[in-house]
Amino acid sequence: MAKDFDQMEDSNRSANPSIYDVSDPARRLVLQGGLAALAGGVLPGLLAGCASDPVAPASGPLFSFKGIPVATSDAIVVPEGYVAEVIAAWGEPVGVPGNIPAFHAGGGNTALEQAVQMGMHHDGIEYYALEGSKRGLLAMNHEYADDGLLHADGMKTWNAEKVSKSQAAHGVAVIEVEEKGGKWHMVRPSRFARRHTAATPFTVQGPAAGHPMMRTAADPAGRTVLGTLNNCASAKTPWGTYLSGEENWAFYFDGGDKLDAHQQRWGMRKASGYRWAAHDERFNAMKHPNEFNRFGWVVEIDPLEPEATPVKRTALGRAAHEGAWVAVTGDGRAVVYSGEDARFEYIYKFVSRDRIAPGGARANRELLDHGTLYVARFDANGTGRWMPLVHGQGPLTTASGFANQGEVVIKSRQASDLLGATKMDRPEWLAIDPRNGVVYCTLTNNSSRGAKGQPGIDAANPRANNVMGQIIRWKEDGDFDALAFGWNHLVLAGDPANARPEAKGNINGDIYACADGIAFDSRGVLWIQTDMHASVMYKGEMQRFGNNQMLACDPRSGETRRFLTGPTNCEVTGVTWTPDLRTMFVNIQHPGETASDRSDPAQPDRFSRWPDNKPGARPRSATVVIRKRDGGVIGT
Repeated sequence: MAKDFDQMEDSNRSANPSIYDVSDPARRLVLQGGLAALAGGVLPGLLAGCASDPVAPASGPLFSFKGIPVATSDAIVVPEGYVAEVIAAWGEPVGVPGNIPAFHAGGGNTALEQAVQMGMHHDGIEYYALEGSKRGLLAMNHEYADDGLLHADGMKTWNAEKVSKSQAAHGVAVIEVEEKGGKWHMVRPSRFARRHTAATPFTVQGPAAGHPMMRTAADPAGRTVLGTLNNCASAKTPWGTYLSGEENWAFYFDGGDKLDAHQQRWGMRKASGYRWAAHDERFNAMKHPNEFNRFGWVVEIDPLEPEATPVKRTALGRAAHEGAWVAVTGDGRAVVYSGEDARFEYIYKFVSRDRIAPGGARANRELLDHGTLYVARFDANGTGRWMPLVHGQGPLTTASGFANQGEVVIKSRQASDLLGATKMDRPEWLAIDPRNGVVYCTLTNNSSRGAKGQPGIDAANPRANNVMGQIIRWKEDGDFDALAFGWNHLVLAGDPANARPEAKGNINGDIYACADGIAFDSRGVLWIQTDMHASVMYKGEMQRFGNNQMLACDPRSGETRRFLTGPTNCEVTGVTWTPDLRTMFVNIQHPGETASDRSDPAQPDRFSRWPDNKPGARPRSATVVIRKRDGGVIGT
């Protein structure tokens, strides 16, 4: 979920031909009509049946709730018959036994206290059952920190304590939750409760472990990294672990005036807005250039094993990872899809060498360390190819700057450039339809598409000045490990009332823009969450969308129906369910966000007081629990 200072990243200066260089621009709108158009003649063999969806439930509609209108109120709004309640807001103690410090409003907590409290800016979230749908664990990401809210005086003064507290507000939380008497609450203390922050040790595994580019003075072996940064989307693996993507980690480093080509390709800047380098030298890339290479990975955490060291899985490739999602081949191997939330970057998949072993996380501790990484090329005729990022194959040789597979995964952007992968409009969350294996990916937006000196439109990214975004989807040509696929768009987001054709979209149902988080529930409903930035909301082409929202989508028809609207200037992000689908957990990030992403502590309630709703209250990201009053399945 890139913020405004992240959205400006555009470091892809490769000369590889994008689709717009090799295809007829007149065909760019051919694939806008959904899978029906594709099955109707473009690829009748590959995706035949997806439009009619032979595995659809015989009961008819996938959802039956009454949709809600757009809203601009500083509140959570859900359909009639539903109730939404807040738990686990920023600063609440996670429940570490013997260490449960209360939240102090106004930025009064210390760094040590923040390290055992809920972090800032909740994002991806997953539920792990302990007692079915009544008691379980929630693992969730804390993407970044707004220092204007975190500290009493914001960034007016700066010291080592503030850096430590900001680092403690990042990372991942694991909490225990329980339902009693129709209400959910945090279980405190809990032996499972913990925080993984920007200072927690992580083990490095896979081809980059021990690589010379991963070694530092503090870690000459190159196998232990302190911390995880800018964690965005999440996924639950079939073997019971939690996958989290390190997204815009590049903006935490100070690079100085002489950035080398590698640093530039990965978006490093002269100075970071976080100012961590002033009191934590490892974020000074002029002194410690390799520390930069130790972030940008998918991390794996076992929520059920509090003592287990989390792992950075380098075989999945280094990127501005939004997240990673797992499918399973017919013979039991893991296939991990991931996107890179940056302008003109890529979509990847990893196919494990080995089968998923019975026995859960302990039996699969090296599963994601061995396999093949691929990057996607979307061709103009509605087909595509997965191209292997393997040292020694094609241009990925020592002569081209890749000494071994470790260097290929560390420099996965440069490797993808050489292979001619398709430059996408910020690929963020992915979701895999449980009924037919079709993979969906949100392309949130890209206002630079078609601008002077920037890549132009192509079949997969068909709109210039793409402020609305789209959702692309594909079906593998056979099993999930196939090298070929067929693709088209589920939808081009937008508002038909807009004058500019590129901003109208082709939505069937309630309108939305900037789709970001997506997830399927087990019934096959696709839930879509939006992330319009505070700098553009409520005005111009965005004026009719109101606050950010979550919608239900029937992927058979593309119909969308608005289910939830969030408080002022928030992002709606991350969703998970109890196994019975009668409880939904949704995260609300950065209520009251400013156009600069930094709040003024002198005006903490300028845009939002949610969820405390008290005069002068600082807004707090939080998890929202949603249930039907009659106890029914969410969405009905």
